[in-house]
Amino acid sequence: MNNISINELNVKNASNHEYTALNKILNTVRKERQPDDPPIPLDETTNQMKNLPSFVDLRMWCVWNEDRSEMLAQGNFGLIYTEDNRHLSQFDIMVHPAHRLQGLGKTLLSQIAETARADGRRLLLTDNNDRIPAGEAFMNRLGAKRGLEGHVNQLRVDELDHSLIQKWLVEGQINESEFLLGIWEGNYPEEQLEEIVKLMELTNQQPLGDLEIEEMHITPQELREMEKMDAARGNHRYTFYAIEKSTGRFAGYTETVWNANRPEILRQDMTGVFPQYRGKGLGRWLKAAMLDRMLKIHPEIKFVRTQNADSNAAMLRINNELGFKPYMSSILWQMEINQVMDYLNINY
Repeated sequence: MNNISINELNVKNASNHEYTALNKILNTVRKERQPDDPPIPLDETTNQMKNLPSFVDLRMWCVWNEDRSEMLAQGNFGLIYTEDNRHLSQFDIMVHPAHRLQGLGKTLLSQIAETARADGRRLLLTDNNDRIPAGEAFMNRLGAKRGLEGHVNQLRVDELDHSLIQKWLVEGQINESEFLLGIWEGNYPEEQLEEIVKLMELTNQQPLGDLEIEEMHITPQELREMEKMDAARGNHRYTFYAIEKSTGRFAGYTETVWNANRPEILRQDMTGVFPQYRGKGLGRWLKAAMLDRMLKIHPEIKFVRTQNADSNAAMLRINNELGFKPYMSSILWQMEINQVMDYLNINY
C-alpha cells in the first residue's frame, strides 16, 4: 500500500491520460474473463463515459502507482436517479492481477459504501464470474448473499443447425394471419416510442431469484439517452418485434447488438413475449427470424452470446435447442450497506 494514491475520477470529463489508464486496466481484467476476445478500443471506453445518461451518476475511485503512470485498481458504483430502486446501487471493483491481495479492493469498497450510504442506499449489488475466483472469495469474506445465479451462454455459428432455423420460420408462418414481424435497425421510431417503452418492461418478467429489486420502469427520454450512449460506443442494435394485426399491439420482441470492434460476436439481449400471447411459438419465430437475418447482414459473426438466469427455464429451453452452451458462469450478489460497514470497521 506504499507509494500509491487513490483519487476520484471525473468519468465524464477525465483527461486523455486517465481514460487511457482506465481502458488499459479494463482490458487487462477483460482478458482474464474473455481471453479470446479483442480488447475494447480507447475511443469506445471514452465515448461511453462521456455519454452516460443524465440520470446516472457513475462514481469511480482509482488507485494509481507512485508517478500515476499506471492504474492499479478501480472501483465504481452507479447512483441511478429514476423512480424505482432508490434503495440500492450496483458496484464493480477491478484490481490488476499483479496487485491483488494487498487490500486495494477493501479500500475501494470503503469509498463505495460510505458514498452509497450518504445517498440513502441500503443495499449493494455486484456480480462476478468463474474466470476470476478472487471475486467470489471476496464476496464470501463479506458475507454477501447469492441473489441470482446464471451463465453467459454461447452459440457457435459453425455448429448452428440451419435446418432448425428454417423449420421454426415455416412453423412461424402459421401465425402470419394474426401477427406481423418487423425490425428496427438503430433508434426506435419516435411515433411508437410510448408503446416501445411498455414493450421494454417485459424485462420485469425475467426471474430475479432472491434479489431485492423492484420492477424497473423507464421514460421515453431515458430510453433516448441510453440509445445515445449505446451509439457512441459503436453498438448497432437490431430489434425484431411481433405485432398483433387486429389491435396493433406489440406481442413480443428480441434484441441484438453488433459492434464493428468485435465483428465476430453478436450480443443477444432481451427476448420477451407478453403473457397473453405465449404458447403460440412467437419466441422461436422471433429468434429464428433474428438469426436468419443477422447472419446474412453480418456473415462475419462466429459467436452469439446471451446472459440467462439459470432459473429461466423457458428461455433456456429455446436456447438449448439452438445449441447455446455455457460459456461463463455469473453470480449477482447482494449485501446490506450496514453489513459492509461492519466488515470494514467503519462507524456509522
